Amino acid sequence: MIVGVKGNIVYKEPRFVHIDVQGIVYEVFISLQTFSTMSEKNISLYTLQIIREDAHLLFGFLELSEKKMFERLIKINGVGPKVAMAICSTYSPSQFAVVINNKDMNGIKKVPGIGPKSAGRILVELVGFDAELLASPDEVSSSSLAFAQATEALEALGFKKDKISKVLSGCSANDTSALVKEALKQL
Repeated sequence: MIVGVKGNIVYKEPRFVHIDVQGIVYEVFISLQTFSTMSEKNISLYTLQIIREDAHLLFGFLELSEKKMFERLIKINGVGPKVAMAICSTYSPSQFAVVINNKDMNGIKKVPGIGPKSAGRILVELVGFDAELLASPDEVSSSSLAFAQATEALEALGFKKDKISKVLSGCSANDTSALVKEALKQL
């Protein structure tokens, strides 16, 4: 099992990269989140290898929490690597934790390839997973914690979960009180 790849980027596209690891070039599928944060020629990715009858596939992630999210998603019945990668491309782990916490059906349906039935199944299967995502060591940041706390505060004020997540995703503040103030102006 290949759990990590470290080397030089030979070729890069939004869906995948070719990484030269001491003379062997690996094709590693990546999310748009990973693609947008890759800046250096030399890179280290956490990987997940999926072996099928017709292919050996490598999926790479800059953050361990994104890999954890991907692994959990592909365990859900009806969610394969392609759909899981689409979710990883649409949401960072902290944003996805908020979507799960809010049981935001519309937030999941906006991911390409997911309809209402799949969205419902994903929400049911991932109950409680938002806490695991926020507890990941590389993802616990003051901004993700503030985002979760602001969501809870706005819920307590009686706002609907789908509106809260939509408004908070457009906010630029980093601490809880500033996020709540900015969101209240928009709500």
